[in-house]
Amino acid sequence: MSQIDSPKAPIKTTIKISDEIYFRSGQGNFVTENYGSTFQLQNRRYLGNKYKLLDLIEDIIEEKCVGFKSLCDIFAGTGVVGGRFNKKSVKIISNDILKSNFIPLSVFLASVKLDKIKLFDKIKMLNNLKATKDNYISRHFGNAYFSLENARKIGTIRETIEVISESIEEKNALLTSLLYASDKVANTVGHYDAYRQNLDMLQSMQLLMPDIKYENNIYNEIYCKDANRLIRDISCDILYIDPPYNSRQYCDSYHVLENLVTWEKPKVYGEAKKMDRSHLKSRYCLKNANEAFFDLVKHATCKHILVSYNNTGESKDDRSNSRIKDKEIIDILRQKGTVRIFERTYRAFTTGKSTSEGHTERVFYCKVV
Repeated sequence: MSQIDSPKAPIKTTIKISDEIYFRSGQGNFVTENYGSTFQLQNRRYLGNKYKLLDLIEDIIEEKCVGFKSLCDIFAGTGVVGGRFNKKSVKIISNDILKSNFIPLSVFLASVKLDKIKLFDKIKMLNNLKATKDNYISRHFGNAYFSLENARKIGTIRETIEVISESIEEKNALLTSLLYASDKVANTVGHYDAYRQNLDMLQSMQLLMPDIKYENNIYNEIYCKDANRLIRDISCDILYIDPPYNSRQYCDSYHVLENLVTWEKPKVYGEAKKMDRSHLKSRYCLKNANEAFFDLVKHATCKHILVSYNNTGESKDDRSNSRIKDKEIIDILRQKGTVRIFERTYRAFTTGKSTSEGHTERVFYCKVV
C-alpha cells in the first residue's frame, strides 16, 4: 500500500546554515584573494529556479535518504540542486538538454581542472577588448536584448573565444563567464521571450572568474541529453526530477543564450528574434507529458525519487496550466514504491491571468521498493 501525506501537513523544515552562498537581489560579486570578483553556479536568473525549495529538498533527503552516495538531477537547469549536494562523498549526475545550461554545469561540477592563472589572464584580456564594429550579436540583438555597446562587446568576445581557447574545458569556462556576464546586463525580466521596450539596462558588461570547487567534483558526471534517453543508461541512489510544468518551452525562453554558446549564427525570426528550436522542444510541455513522465519513472534505476512540480494555479491562458495532474504523478510513482507529498506555497510572478494568489511547489517523494 502506498502512503500519501496530505499536502497540508508538510515535513518539518528546520533552519540550516549552509556554506554555499546563494544569489539574492542586490547581492554584490564575490571576491577571492587572487582572482578579484568571481561568480558561482547559482548567480543567474532562471525560470523555475529551485533556490527557494533547497531547504525543503534537503530536509526530505536527510530524513528519507540516509547514507546516499549519488544524486541525479536529470532536468538540472542552472544546477542549484546538484550544487547543494555536491560534496566529496557524493556523486552528482547532472543533465540538461540546453547547451547554455550544460556548459556551465560542466564547468562548475566536472572534475577536469583548469589553469586558473591562465584562465584569469584570458578573462582579463577579453574584458579589455575594444568593440566598435557590428557583428552577429549586435546586428540581431543590439538595442533590443542588450544595449548596442554591450551587444558589440558580447559578439567580439564570442568570436575571440573561438580563437584563444586551448581546450574544450577552457573554452567552456570562458563561455560560462560570457554567458553569466551577458545575462546580467540583458534588457529582460529574466528570460528572453521578449525584451523591454525601454532600454534601461545600460551598465557595461564585465566577465568574472568562475569560482569552482574541484575537490568536490571527483566522481561527477555531466550530460547534455534527452532525459528519457539518459535514464536508461544510468543508476543512482536519488533521482531528482524537475521537468517543465506547462507548455512554455525553456528553449523559447533562453534562445538568445543558446544561440550565443552554440555559435552557429542561424537566421532569427520575428520581433523576439528567435532561431529554429524544433530540436530542443520538450515532450513535458505537451498535452501527453504524463506519458513521457511514465516512461522516465518506469526506466529509473534508483532507491529514491523526488519530483518537484508546480501547480501554477488555474490560468485563463492554457499555456500556463500544469501539464501533469497531481493524481497522475502519484499513480505513476506508486508503481515504483510508496509515495508521500510535501509542499510549500509562495507568491510567484504571473502575467495577471492566474486566479491563484500563489503557487504551490510540490515535492513528491517515492521510496522505491
